[in-house]
Amino acid sequence: MLTRKQHELLRFIQARLEDSGISPSFEEMKEALDLKSKSGVHRLISALEERGFIRRLPNRARALEVLRQADDTLSKSAKSVSTAKPAAPAPRSAPRIPEAANDVIEIPLHGRIAAGVPIEALEGQATLSVPAALLGAGDHYALEVSGDSMIEAGILDGDFALVKRTNTARDGEIVVALVRGEEATLKYLRREGSKVVLDPANGAYEPQIYGSDEVEVQGKLAGLLRRYH
Repeated sequence: MLTRKQHELLRFIQARLEDSGISPSFEEMKEALDLKSKSGVHRLISALEERGFIRRLPNRARALEVLRQADDTLSKSAKSVSTAKPAAPAPRSAPRIPEAANDVIEIPLHGRIAAGVPIEALEGQATLSVPAALLGAGDHYALEVSGDSMIEAGILDGDFALVKRTNTARDGEIVVALVRGEEATLKYLRREGSKVVLDPANGAYEPQIYGSDEVEVQGKLAGLLRRYH
């Protein structure tokens, strides 16, 4: 069952696709639903995607496809309090293939993280603009990479690591690990009995070995953003 806002957004996307064949932008969706930020739109999109109502077309930031119609998906209680702006009536023309665009969302940028020796994880008020297509469902943040110990995994000094916030991860995944409650590092996670091993991806660096109570997973790598100067 969809929430009122999810239902409103699904109907808005459906009407826009039928009208023009092009998905609405995140800004247009934000305004249509009277939301304060694009991150709210991103959460609604992710929820609809998880429930199988829409899907994002690959390699297209603004391309959405409606898999299930909005009709009869709203609970009675939600219908009774709905204040959504009515969607414009859609003409009966056949939908056209959505075109690519450059929708972005803002995620928190939490300073620099070591890819060599652990450094203190700095948290501030900065944000980073990220193409929405790079992120899936969930809460994300970004960290600027410092060092070269993950270079063999294609992670370079100055890259922005896009991190999905989680406190669990499987062996072999690249994680943001908080060490002894003070320092954070980006490494492969590996467990050996009661020990936690943080493996670099550079033969010049040695694995870092800690007790299981000394390491806390704070997220796992979801993507990279690189700027070319």
